[in-house]
This record gives sequence, C-alpha cells and structure tokens, in this order.
Amino acid sequence: MVTLINTVEPSEDGAPEATARPRHPEKARRPDSPVQRKPAWIRVKAPVSKGYRDTAGIVRSNKLVTVCEEAGCPNIGECWEKKHASFMILGETCTRACAFCNVRTGMPGPVDPAEPENLAHAVAQMGLQHVVVTSVDRDDLEDGGAAHFAAVIRAIRQETPETTIEVLTPDFLRKKGALEIVVEARPDVFNHNLETVPSLYLKVRPGARYFHSIRLLQRVKELDPEMFTKSGIMVGLGETRNEVLQLMDDLRTAEVDFLTMGQYLQPSRKHYPVKEFVPPEGFKSYEAIAYAKGFLMVSASPLTRSSHHAGDDFARLRKARAALAS
Repeated sequence: MVTLINTVEPSEDGAPEATARPRHPEKARRPDSPVQRKPAWIRVKAPVSKGYRDTAGIVRSNKLVTVCEEAGCPNIGECWEKKHASFMILGETCTRACAFCNVRTGMPGPVDPAEPENLAHAVAQMGLQHVVVTSVDRDDLEDGGAAHFAAVIRAIRQETPETTIEVLTPDFLRKKGALEIVVEARPDVFNHNLETVPSLYLKVRPGARYFHSIRLLQRVKELDPEMFTKSGIMVGLGETRNEVLQLMDDLRTAEVDFLTMGQYLQPSRKHYPVKEFVPPEGFKSYEAIAYAKGFLMVSASPLTRSSHHAGDDFARLRKARAALAS
C-alpha cells in the first residue's frame, strides 16, 4: 500500500481534540478547505526502514527538532534512511502563522543553550558531510535568533570541521544587524525561501515582505560575494507562470545561485488549499527556463524541498561555479 506523508491529521495536533494542544490555534475557526486527492507522481511510501529508525533515535537522544518532522516533509523516509536530516533550531514553535506551514505556532519557549553542542554531536554521530540547519521564526528575540545560528555553525565546525554547512534562515524582519551575525559565521550556503510570488504574500505568507526577502539575499552577496545563496518556492498555490518567471528574474537580480521548486502539499483542512498539481513536465519547463536565466543550480520537481538531496546538490553547485570560472 502506498501512502503519502503529510496527510490530514485527526485533529490539529494528531491527538483527540479534548486533550491535544492546538498546533495552529490561529486556524481553528477557519472553515475547512477540501483536500484534493494527490496524483500518483507525488505519492511516497511510509517510512519503515532500519535506517529511518536509527536516525530517529539519534535525533531523540540529542533532544533535537527536525524540519523533516515538523513540516511533514514527504521525503522523510528517503532522507532518514540515508541518515540525512535537516535540523530545526530555536524550538518547535513559530511566532508567524503562514497559511501553508505545518510547524506549530504560538509563543515559543526559551532558547536551549545546549542545542549547538547537541546538534554538532548528532552531526558527528550521523557522519554528515553536509548539514542543513533551519529554524522557526523568532520575532520575540532581539536578533531573531541570529546569534544562535552563529553558535550552531561554530559548534559544528569545531566537532566536524570537514562538514559543509547550509543555513535556511527566517527573514530577520526588523532585526537590525542579524543577517550580518549569520554571514560572519561563514556558512557554506545561505538559504532563505521566498515560498511564493508577491501577489500571494498577503494570503500565504502574511507576516513576511517579498522585497525584504529579495533584499536579504542580495545583502548576503554584498557582505560575502563568495558565499553561495539559495532560495526556494512552492507552486500550486494559484500563481501564474509569468509571475514565477518574474520571481526568477528578481532572484537573479539579487545574484542568487540556486533555485529550488516543489509542489505545495496541504497539511490539513485548515491550511491554504492546493489550487493546482503541477505535473512533472511543468517542473522540467521551469527548470530549463531557470538555467537559461543564469542560475548555477536548479532543482525542480513535485517532491523537491529546500533540503532534499542538499549535499549532492551542493557538490554540483561548487562544480558549476568552478566550470564557470574556468
């Protein structure tokens, strides 16, 4: 039997309504949206392998949170079987309430000072050559969590110096100096996702500002021209093809190196509905256009996510830059 990870939960928290803490309290009173049946090309098997269980054990023993679980990623079985995981720092509760996201929302707890060391230890245990570190939005913190990102980067460098590090950060909106703190810690890849086209921000990503995110990515290149930059979007939210092409141009104006594109999947009936399932050939077309616009690396498919195959993609990204320079 083939099932899809990221299915509708029996309640907002996957537990009986009477005892569960609402995962998305801001969505509780919204009317249900129908969840469309997924086409065959984006169905995946439920994770059951020994490798998956081993990875889960390492994550639990180090008291870590992964975006793989919190966001309901459909690739968790494949990645965890290979002992690849994307770590989510700064807690599991986000101060934003994006209409597409399955991460818990509300007021976060205090930052765990042991997290950088625990995460670095997990990276060593898993033997990761490339690690992705992301976070919830922490609008409650003065620096948005930037110093904690830097501490995590330093801890990994000390524990496993050969591991390359990719950060997927929030937008640090109204957090002066935060971006500089992260860039100064010198991750190998700085990723910040646009998520969708500007016309949908008010509905899909209301707490963010499209051109602020573009400027954030541009600023990374100004601070460190050698640092790889990356951004990703979901399709199937109601965007038009021309809007996607304009977004590509905006990212290239900011000198972004790497673009990821994947199909939006609706986490529950309370989330923003899927407007369209883009077929594989549609992603192939977008990929060809993106390369023509000058991206060094493009990953576009229904199941593409920001951190999916991130290590392999980073190796290809470095080769692409080297080829361009030769």
